[in-house]
Amino acid sequence: QVQLVESGGGLVQAGGSLRLSCAASGRIFSINVMGWYRQAPEKQRELVAGITNGGTTNYTDSVKGRFTISRDRDNAKKTVYLQMNSLKPEDTGVYYCNARNTIYGREYWGKGTLVTVSS
Repeated sequence: QVQLVESGGGLVQAGGSLRLSCAASGRIFSINVMGWYRQAPEKQRELVAGITNGGTTNYTDSVKGRFTISRDRDNAKKTVYLQMNSLKPEDTGVYYCNARNTIYGREYWGKGTLVTVSS
């Protein structure tokens, strides 16, 4: 099993910044992709950004140029970050950390951290 713990959410004004962190523990050697998803009120959960063990990143279009996903330099620690700049009210939602083993099709989720952007 893999446990994921997010931190760094909060309330910020539009145009501000937040940095989310996600620390993985347990059988982390099995993880090869990590990412951040978000779920706004009354909307489906969506992928925000992802990063592979090799460092390849991807972002949803609405956050490109504003958000940056990164990982601990010690890849064995399986810690990922999401730097969020120029935040907009539409970025409001619960942000979930996700970890996957794409070879065996296993997926793990954190409990989420709330990000609220006021206008």
